[in-house]
Amino acid sequence: MITVSVNGDSKSVKQAISLEAFLSGLSLDPKKVAVERNFVIVPKSTFADVTLVDGDALEIVHFIGGG
Repeated sequence: MITVSVNGDSKSVKQAISLEAFLSGLSLDPKKVAVERNFVIVPKSTFADVTLVDGDALEIVHFIGGG
């Protein structure tokens, strides 16, 4: 079991997981969010390659359209 912080809240997952799969598990579209992991922006093109580890701190920002 690993625990990560998401926008200040703790979330637990059973095993190591890619950032892309984690976002999908939160019902978030990876195309519509920006993610900072441990104070570093994660490029969208690497979401599938980034594996979350115990203690990671994520900040997730949603893009909202409007006009």
